[in-house]
Amino acid sequence: MVDFDLAMLYGVRNKRLNEQVKRNTKRFPDDFMFQLTQEEWHILRSQILSAKTPEDQAIALLRSQFATTKDISKIRTLPYAFTRNGIGMLSSVLGSDTAVAMNIRIMRAFTASQQIMESNAILFKRVFHLEQHQQETDDKINAILAKMDDNSPKLLPEQIFATGCVWDAWAYVSDLVRSAKQRIVLIDNFVDDRVLSLLDKRADNVEAIIHTRYYESFQTDLKKHNEQYREILFVQLPHKSHDRFLIIDDDLYLLGASVKDMGIGLCAITKMQTTPETILELLK
Repeated sequence: MVDFDLAMLYGVRNKRLNEQVKRNTKRFPDDFMFQLTQEEWHILRSQILSAKTPEDQAIALLRSQFATTKDISKIRTLPYAFTRNGIGMLSSVLGSDTAVAMNIRIMRAFTASQQIMESNAILFKRVFHLEQHQQETDDKINAILAKMDDNSPKLLPEQIFATGCVWDAWAYVSDLVRSAKQRIVLIDNFVDDRVLSLLDKRADNVEAIIHTRYYESFQTDLKKHNEQYREILFVQLPHKSHDRFLIIDDDLYLLGASVKDMGIGLCAITKMQTTPETILELLK
């Protein structure tokens, strides 16, 4: 306990308490009393001055009234800290009945706290083991999740679908759509309402554009779709485009068949090294 806290408890000025201690320095060796370092005092003072609750503020007020004639923030001399033995010795140097009575109460509190620690040692040990067990469990769960992630299917840069694998092809393209963070651009001569449903799987704030040929039936579907769901933009292909392409953010995929027909016959999807902008520029 620091000197101004003890002075508050004993009902004396902090200056008087330290004067009595200095007059009896032989009774206070290093294991009874020591002076706080500048860093320790800075941390302690910050805690006192940042008191938030009414209880903490009341304690801070008492300190300012009893522990020193100045505000805590204006204390310039580094405080002294007293160990249990040092506190026990204080009553002999202060001498007053109040100091002796308060010292007895403090020492009894020390004894009671020690008894509480000893009586609850088993409980504290169990809590410690539970925390260790919880940490081990968390580590095992994290390892399992990492293993699951390693073994989970990945979007391969090249995928071939045998004839009849319609669902596999649809699921693969759906995963590509879901992976988009910024934009999806589909370049395909022939699209229908199934493609609109596919693009609706994209995340929020992801732009979707279809470059395709003009068909009255598709325009009707697109208009009705955009009236109810997030807008999908249409761009008229300026000329016939033989190959189909899918742009996901900054990645370009070559599609071996129209999206609506993927998997009906043998086809492939290949991630290209060419930039999406190269293909978009060629469409102009």
